[in-house]
Amino acid sequence: MTKKITIGDYLIEKLHQAGVRHMFGIPGDYVLGFYDMVEKSPAIDIINTCDEQGAGFAADAYARISGLGAVCVTYGVGGLKIANTTAQAYAEKSPVVVISGSPGLTERGHQGLLHHQITDFSAQIRVFEQFTVFSTVITSPQTAQREIDRAIKTAIKYKRPVYIELPRDIVFSPFFPHQEEDITEETSLQDALKESIEEATTLINRAKKPVILAGVEIHRFGLQETVTGLAREKGIPIAATMLAKSVVPDTEDYYLGVFEGGREEVTQYVESSDCLIMLGTFLTDLNLGLFTTTIDPNKAIHATSEKIAIRYHRYEKVVFTEFLSALRQAPITPRTIETLPKAPAPEPVPYPAPKKPITVATLFQHLNGFIQEDTIVIADVGDALFGANDLFVHNATDFLSPAYYASLGFSVPGALGAQLANPYARPLVLVGDGAFQMTGMELSAIARYKLNPIVVVLNNDGYSTERPMLDGSFNDVHPWAFSKIPDILGCGKGFAVHTEYDLQQALKKALEYIDGFTIIDVKIDRHDRSPALVRLTRKLAARVKAPTTS
Repeated sequence: MTKKITIGDYLIEKLHQAGVRHMFGIPGDYVLGFYDMVEKSPAIDIINTCDEQGAGFAADAYARISGLGAVCVTYGVGGLKIANTTAQAYAEKSPVVVISGSPGLTERGHQGLLHHQITDFSAQIRVFEQFTVFSTVITSPQTAQREIDRAIKTAIKYKRPVYIELPRDIVFSPFFPHQEEDITEETSLQDALKESIEEATTLINRAKKPVILAGVEIHRFGLQETVTGLAREKGIPIAATMLAKSVVPDTEDYYLGVFEGGREEVTQYVESSDCLIMLGTFLTDLNLGLFTTTIDPNKAIHATSEKIAIRYHRYEKVVFTEFLSALRQAPITPRTIETLPKAPAPEPVPYPAPKKPITVATLFQHLNGFIQEDTIVIADVGDALFGANDLFVHNATDFLSPAYYASLGFSVPGALGAQLANPYARPLVLVGDGAFQMTGMELSAIARYKLNPIVVVLNNDGYSTERPMLDGSFNDVHPWAFSKIPDILGCGKGFAVHTEYDLQQALKKALEYIDGFTIIDVKIDRHDRSPALVRLTRKLAARVKAPTTS
């Protein structure tokens, strides 16, 4: 006979089976019973953060590396604080299981409101239904197994967040698990798959200059080898969108770089293609240069998990993963390319100027030579992201950023999740001073769990992304002595950097120090920014200013 198990223990067991080893969150009375279960279980470690938003970002980064993340908070005040991070995970296809405690079923009938309650008890799930692919409130031992199984499998299948609400008294309810229901794997209609591959093959073979534009779904669905194999075997260059940087490593022979946000010659090469093969690519404003990039549908293949479109034809019932595998095996004529706009291999700066102030350009020049084989770069929004688009990344999936949803504050808590997901990697965090002030004190959690990221703060007196669009005192932030944060936390090392020589010395000492985090405060002129950010903000400026009247 099957052994009886509580609902809480069953959820822990299923998360562990799906690869979750760490759960991020903040305790609260509606979820304390479940927290106690997790703490007593050897399966999953609880990682307490400073704030719920930090927990949400950490779980998101963890999911991007390990394939599934989990965040657990209390009702109302905790749940609604991770609405933003869950929305980001939904927008950028990151499979996070959101677990929220809630008032017990037996206490909901009393007169008067319970603490953390907004209106009725279903208010919070109605919010999360807007940006999860599955949401449920566990209300019965009879349905608990089905709902938990569906939630976890749905997150993994669609690579998007799900929401599980646990009334605090239901956590302890026992039940006998039955045999798990199988989810029928979606398969392609073979005639449709065959026809789509034939049309794609014809279009590619006719082209003189086909280019693959790889999107983030290539990483989410584990298709890196399929796409790089297609490029190598058929001689088709690959560029990546900003959100998908490192989906193809910079070491790959046919990899060009980041399109729109990276080097201008890459953008020009892609835009001149007579057959653009977009694989797992989101057509967003940032990916397409604020829609200034013109894609001719008559010369395009666009395949994602949600649609397969070739020229003006849309193919129903063709599975994305099967389409890519079949395309790799298709009779595409191999071609030889003599010259590609490849970025030069990074070289260390040998003799930094002792008194020369740091600029954005020289900062990233130094960082490009600093990155190691085990470095994972985590970039926040702003020049931390745009300046990093041309960094040389050695391995696939060694660059994380919120390059589509663009929520400030992802990178520092992201380092917490990333290093726990892959303890063999050392995060290099790139973050602006404004973004750091939002979530940077998750360094406290990083210190508590004895992790050792290297945090580089681009300290330029505020929000440098907004200044070129429309400047004012609203873009300023109070100056922090970032290099003094180790004094507050009682661990770690901090460096204040003003010159190229200062930076070289700080990076050298940071690399040698492995016992804790390092924070490097890089002072940059408030009007200095990368060429990519200048191009973007110039295009955005016209949209944020009031129209002129004649």
